Amino acid sequence: MSADTCPTISACSLPALGMDADSLCRDLRHYFLRTLGRDRESAISPHLYTALAMSLRDRLVERWKASESLRRKQRSKRTSYLSMEFLLGRSLGNTLLNLGLEESATQALAQEGLELADIMEMEHDAGLGNGGLGRLAACFLDSCATLRLPVTGYGIRYAYGMFRQEIIHGEQTEEPDHWLKDGYPWELKRPDRVRPIHFGGRSEPFHDDHGRQRFRWVDCNDVLAVPYDIPIPGYRNEVVNTLRLWRAAATDVFDLGEFNAGAYPEAVAAKNAAEHISMVLYPNDSSENGKELRLRQQYFLASASLQDVLSDWVIEYGHDFSHFADHHCFQLNDTHPSCAVPELMRLLMDKHGLDWDQAWAITGKTMAYTNHTLLPEALEKWPVRLFRQLLPRLLEIIFEINARFLGDVARHWPGQTERLRRLSIIEEGAEPMVRMAHLAVVGSFSVNGVAALHTELLQEELFADFHALWPEKFNNKTNGVTPRRWLQWANPGLSALLSSRIGDAWKRDLAALQALAPAADDADFRRRWAVVRQANKVRLAELVHAHTGVRFDPDALFDVQVKRIHEYKRQLLNALHVIHLYDRIKRGEGAEITPRDVLFAGKAAPGYFMAKRIIKLINNLAEVINADPATAGLLRVAFLPDYRVSVMERICAGTDLSEQISTAGKEASGTGNMKFMMNGAITIGTLDGANIEIREAVGHDHFFLFGLNAGEVAELRPHYDPRLYLQADPDLQRVVELLQSGYFNQFEPGIFDPLIDALLHPHDPWMVAADFTSYKLVQREVADAWQDQAHWLRLSILNTAASGGFSSDRTIAQYNADIWHLDPLPAVAGG
Repeated sequence: MSADTCPTISACSLPALGMDADSLCRDLRHYFLRTLGRDRESAISPHLYTALAMSLRDRLVERWKASESLRRKQRSKRTSYLSMEFLLGRSLGNTLLNLGLEESATQALAQEGLELADIMEMEHDAGLGNGGLGRLAACFLDSCATLRLPVTGYGIRYAYGMFRQEIIHGEQTEEPDHWLKDGYPWELKRPDRVRPIHFGGRSEPFHDDHGRQRFRWVDCNDVLAVPYDIPIPGYRNEVVNTLRLWRAAATDVFDLGEFNAGAYPEAVAAKNAAEHISMVLYPNDSSENGKELRLRQQYFLASASLQDVLSDWVIEYGHDFSHFADHHCFQLNDTHPSCAVPELMRLLMDKHGLDWDQAWAITGKTMAYTNHTLLPEALEKWPVRLFRQLLPRLLEIIFEINARFLGDVARHWPGQTERLRRLSIIEEGAEPMVRMAHLAVVGSFSVNGVAALHTELLQEELFADFHALWPEKFNNKTNGVTPRRWLQWANPGLSALLSSRIGDAWKRDLAALQALAPAADDADFRRRWAVVRQANKVRLAELVHAHTGVRFDPDALFDVQVKRIHEYKRQLLNALHVIHLYDRIKRGEGAEITPRDVLFAGKAAPGYFMAKRIIKLINNLAEVINADPATAGLLRVAFLPDYRVSVMERICAGTDLSEQISTAGKEASGTGNMKFMMNGAITIGTLDGANIEIREAVGHDHFFLFGLNAGEVAELRPHYDPRLYLQADPDLQRVVELLQSGYFNQFEPGIFDPLIDALLHPHDPWMVAADFTSYKLVQREVADAWQDQAHWLRLSILNTAASGGFSSDRTIAQYNADIWHLDPLPAVAGG
């Protein structure tokens, strides 16, 4: 049979799926009873969630295919968003919201005697991220689809996501997070799009048919990248974009000869080694094996994704790459995917026959780099030795990029040897290193920070030489979060109240929340606001009690710090203030204390000793303080284990005070601060990251500011002496003495000595002692403000009203206007 007469199945032959409750219920029954083979006796089970998810996925696939058809017809520019992390959380609620199917799903389940809330609890969080970076990537994909922009996300399909955190005797313990154990009904495997990935071997020069010298990568050990696609729906606009996640697989399942000879472990060794690449989310790189695996992961992501894009180009446009940069942009989400720069060069030269200048022109016009950190340890550097062992061809290309770049620098700044050393992609020393952030800057046409202060510090400090050379490359894109998940879905009560006052325009343009501001002076509206907030606090209190046994009082001030546990985020400063409040109660000042319930949550990296000590301290504080009758009705402390997206959805809706207390100049942006603000929490924070822009947006009088600013931190650092602050503040002295006495660790002597030593050390980079007094005094202003509930509710309403600028829709619109230059997909009926 010829290709012309080969039968095909046309999508047009299928009627569109209904969006009503009856149609959804019919499909639910089909998948549950027939596809999954379940029966009525097992209705309350994860299989029911799977059946509902598959019913919704069918409706996503209809719109997915239609969106891809529009993209093909439009033939305009696309962006590929490369990220090592995508912290999606749960997909069921987001899908129902974006498709407008909440009511239909509720009614469909009611026909079977079921509750939607019960079904939603059966879904595992897709924990493919460590925190803000991965959650930001998920928000960005949501906004790209909502703004109809043709953007594809590329990541890794880790079999085990961010570890499941348990607290045993106050200590963090890590358990595997096998989020895929019950399957993942939202994804579609694409075996026709498998890509080979090279490791090891050597680079071999040769001459092609035209006598030009070329290079090929030979004697390498290949791994296969198998793609799984997840649909990303826009908000009620019929657009569905794609997140493509790569799973690593061996080229051969096992060595049959070894197997037949009885060497069973050896027979599957290659398979196991290959699958390690996508086994665990971004492993600890404190060991040599960890470093090697992390570099393998980064190259695996970059190579598979670039091959995917180039393959599509050849299918659509052939081997003429002269207009490739007009149609493609690659956004590198932080330094991790920086291998994409030399890998694109390799593919264009070695696979598609371009010469160096042609390939470099394309690379320099398509790569864009987002930097997310000022911490040196996060600006990855890999040993040249390791690169030579794993990626020999890439190392050759990096050396060539660096040589040409340094030649340009030498011509621009003749004789400035020290500047050449600072700018070099290769850091010389006993162990020469590849500076991946330098590679990303050199290979990109755009370099952006993620908050105004962060970008300023990038330009003036971290990348000052690069900025002096290429000022036009640098720009700021302040982060944002999707209001669909973090306001509409996380806080339906507040969402309904907002719409009753200002209409629904804010759901598509969060800036419309500005219209809410006058309601802050309306006593009746404040009363309604208080009712919604109280209901959210009751829900949060129930969550805290269920997971910690600690009972929070919904009438108390809910003081919340939830984020990754790290010294620069200064959970320790918050803990010191908790000790101070406890000390005041024990000294008979309970009548002056505003009732406060303090909630901590977050995970420490498995190898981060000091962060784990901070978790232990918080749990010990909770144990002592909560058991003391003197604190009843005044102070409660809890550490909520296993912090994740679905938990934050409940926390952000019930928080009164948002703790954003990092050392000024250390936090790139923060996004938790934005989620809390949208939901009416008031921020206590330093002038760090996006706190600065939050304070400007809401007004200085509606933000609790304390502490040194970034310039003062830098000025103080050379002569910092924390003991001077103890001498100047008797409250801080008593807090430290309580710690030193072992009051909170009577049966664990010395366990907190490392924290005490770090606090009192003159080289403490986080300057906790320096900011304690200011923090303590502003916390008293917080307590006073809470006593005047009309005033506090006014602050809460004004924070939500001013949060419109922190939507990821705004951020993505700016990325598109300044960097990507994509044409939105045309609107279709129903969208």
